[in-house]
Amino acid sequence: MLYAAAAAILLSACGSSETPNRKPAIPSDADLEARVEKTLSSMTLDQKVGQMLELQIDGLGGWDNDGKFRLDPAKTDTLLVKYQVGSVLNCPGHALSPEDWNEVIGEVQRISMERIGIPTLYGIDQNHGASYTLGATFFPQNINVAATFDPQIAFRAGEITAYETRACGGPWTYCPTLDLARDPRWPRFWENYGEDALMNAVMGVAATRGMQGDDPNHVDCNHIAVSIKHYLGYGLPFSGKDRTPAFISPADLKEKHFAPFKAAILSGGALTVMVNSGSVNGTPVHASHEFLTEWLKEGLNWDGMIVTDWADINNLWKREKVARDKKEAICMAINAGIDMCMEPYNADFCTLLKELVLEGKVPQSRVDDAVRRILRVKYRLGLFDTPMTLAQDYPNFGSAGFAEFALRGAEESEVLLKNENSLLPLKQGTRILVTGPNANSMRTLNGGWSYTWQGDADRYAGEYNTIFEALQQKFGASNVKYEPGVTYKSGGAWWEENAPSIRQAVAAAGNVDVIVACVGENSYCETPGNLDDLNLSANQKDLVKALSTTGKPIVLILNEGRPRLVNDIEPLVRAVVDVMLPGNYGGDALANLLAGDANFSAKLPFTYPRHINSLSTYDYKASERTATMEGAYDYSADVKVQWPFGFGLSYTTFSYSDLKVDKPQFSASDSLSFSVNVTNTGDVAGKEAVMLFTSDLVASLVPDNRRLRAFRKVALAPGETKIVTLTIAASDLSFVNAKGDWTLEPGDFRAQIGTQVVNLTLQ
Repeated sequence: MLYAAAAAILLSACGSSETPNRKPAIPSDADLEARVEKTLSSMTLDQKVGQMLELQIDGLGGWDNDGKFRLDPAKTDTLLVKYQVGSVLNCPGHALSPEDWNEVIGEVQRISMERIGIPTLYGIDQNHGASYTLGATFFPQNINVAATFDPQIAFRAGEITAYETRACGGPWTYCPTLDLARDPRWPRFWENYGEDALMNAVMGVAATRGMQGDDPNHVDCNHIAVSIKHYLGYGLPFSGKDRTPAFISPADLKEKHFAPFKAAILSGGALTVMVNSGSVNGTPVHASHEFLTEWLKEGLNWDGMIVTDWADINNLWKREKVARDKKEAICMAINAGIDMCMEPYNADFCTLLKELVLEGKVPQSRVDDAVRRILRVKYRLGLFDTPMTLAQDYPNFGSAGFAEFALRGAEESEVLLKNENSLLPLKQGTRILVTGPNANSMRTLNGGWSYTWQGDADRYAGEYNTIFEALQQKFGASNVKYEPGVTYKSGGAWWEENAPSIRQAVAAAGNVDVIVACVGENSYCETPGNLDDLNLSANQKDLVKALSTTGKPIVLILNEGRPRLVNDIEPLVRAVVDVMLPGNYGGDALANLLAGDANFSAKLPFTYPRHINSLSTYDYKASERTATMEGAYDYSADVKVQWPFGFGLSYTTFSYSDLKVDKPQFSASDSLSFSVNVTNTGDVAGKEAVMLFTSDLVASLVPDNRRLRAFRKVALAPGETKIVTLTIAASDLSFVNAKGDWTLEPGDFRAQIGTQVVNLTLQ
C-alpha cells in the first residue's frame, strides 16, 4: 500500500507551473485556516519577520559545569524576545536525555508563549531515530533501510522516531533525505535511500507517513513534522564534494531528482522542505523562483513551508557570488520562495528583511505568504494548544519492543555479497579472529548524526555491542579473539589512522579457523566527510593482504557510508558482507546472520564501483556502455562494476518462472499487471526482493538502459512458490523529452523480473 501510493504519482506530469496539480497537495481545513488568518492579521511587520527567522540554540545559552545546557536570560531577551524569533534548532555537540531536552525546549516554549504569544517551531536532527537523544532507539541509516527493499521498515522506524522525539518535546525534524545517492564520492551518500528515484520516493513516502501520521492537518502528539531535504539536485555535485555545484540535465532534474520530493508531498503530505545548499546548472537553489515557487509551491499546489539549510542565505553572497551583500541575498531568497531562514548566528536577518519590505523590494504579500505558511505548520502540529510534550507521557521510549524492531531492520539491511564454497554461516565452536579498525567501534556502526553531528557514538553507546562484542556473545568469548591491526586515531580527523600493527594481527590468526576482517570508514557527516580517493585506505588493504597469506578463510565486513574500492582485496577473501551503517544493533544483527540464526535478504540499493574512474548507476543510458568500436579505433566504453544495483545473496536460492503481463498491447491510459512465480529452491526460509525493471527499446531521446518500476519483498519457506503481482500505470513508462515535457511514445518495451523477460507494445 505504501509502495502503491508513491508509485502512482512518481512518473506522472512534473508538477511545474506548466502542468499544475489541480487539487491541493494537502487538503485545506477551514477552521485551521481561519485560526491562521486571525493570528496573521494581528501581527506587526516586526513580528512577521521574526517568525521567518530560525536561530541555533547555541546563541541562547551554554553548558554549565554539570553538563547541562542552560538558557542565558540576557541572550533570550535579546534574540528570542526582542526579535520574536519563530524557530530554534538543534543542540550543540552533546547528546541529551529526554528530560534534559524537556528542560531546554520547555523553557524556550515557555518564553515564546508568555512573551511572544506564538509557540516556537523547535527542530532537531533526528536522522535515524531520535539520534541526538540518550537512550533512544537508533535504526539503520537510510542507505540501509533502502537495502531492505521493505517500505514498512521505513514507516515503522518513522513512527518510533516521532514518538521518541515527542518524548523530548521536539515537534519537527530535518529528514528524510531524498537527494539520490548517485555519486559514491559524495559524503552524504549514506543519508539517502540509494541511487534510484523510485526507491527514494517509496521509502520517502513511508518515512514521512510514519513520522507525520495520516492527517497532515492534525498531527497528534505521537507524531512530528518532517522536512524533506535537500531540494533539489543536492546529491550529484560535479566535484563529488559536499555543497559544490551540480550540473544535471533538465530532463533528469524533472524525471529523477524532483520525483521523490513530489511523492513525499503529494502522497506523504510532507509539511516542510529544506533547500539544497548549492547551485544547479549555475543557479543557487535558494535563489531559484522556478524551483521553489513554480515547481514546488504553485506546481504542486502545496501550502507547506520552505526552510533554508544552515546559513545558506549568507552563502548567496559569501560563496555563490550572486549577491553583493547579505541584504541583497535576503531579497533574492525571500522573493524566490524561501519562507524561513536558518540563520544560526545572529538576528540581523530581521532588520534587513524589514528594510527590504519598507523599501518595496520584498512585497508585503510575500512576507504574509511566508508567515502564513509558518503559522500553518504550527497550527497543524497543535503547538498553540499543546506547545510542549513531556517524557513522562511516553512510557515506551527506548522500549524492548522498539529495540527488537531496530534489530530486525538491521538484519534485513546487511548485504551478503560473496559466500564462496558456502563459508557462511559459521558453526558454533568456530574459532574466530576479529580484526580491523571497525571491529570494536560503535561510532563506525552508526555513522554521522549519531548523538553528535559527526557521530560520537563511542562516547555514548557503550551499552550496545560492537561487532567484536556481539560475536563473542554469539560464539563464546573463548572462541573469539580481537587484534585490530589497524585503528583510527582518537580525536583525529575521521580518515586518520594510527601506525598499523599488522604483524600482531597476522600472528593472532595462527590458532583460529576463520578471520573476520572489519574494514571501512570512521564516522563523518557533511563537508568534513569529503575525500580525494575512493579507495579503501592503504593500511586496511595491507591488513587484508597480509592476513590472506595465513591461508585462513577471511570474511570481509564492509562497514562504510559509501562504497570504498576493494577490487584488489576482494579476490583474497571467501565472503563479503556490506553492513553499511546499521546502527546500535548492527553488531548483534551481523552476529545473528553470520551464525545462520537469521538469513540475509538485503540487496544493494546502489551500484558498487570497481574502479576509481568507472563510476556508474544501473540506469545508465543505453549508449553509455559499448564494446570496441568498429574500424581503426581501439576504444571501449564498457564500465566495470564490483557489484550491481539490486545484488545480494542469501543462505537459500530463488528461481523465477512464468512471467506474464496482462496487456502485451496497451494504451497510455492502461494499468499493467505483471505476475511471476517465485520459488524458494533452497532448504532454509528466506525473503526475496522481487524487482520489476523496464526498458524503452527505441525513444526520441537516448533511453535509460533500464528503470526500476516496482518491487515487493516476499517471504518463502523452503520449496514454497508464490505468485507475485506487480502493477504499474502505463504512464510510468513515460520520460521527459527534449522540450522538457513528459511523453509516452508508441513503440516496444521490455520488462524483466529476475531471469524472466516479456515484451509489450504501446499502440
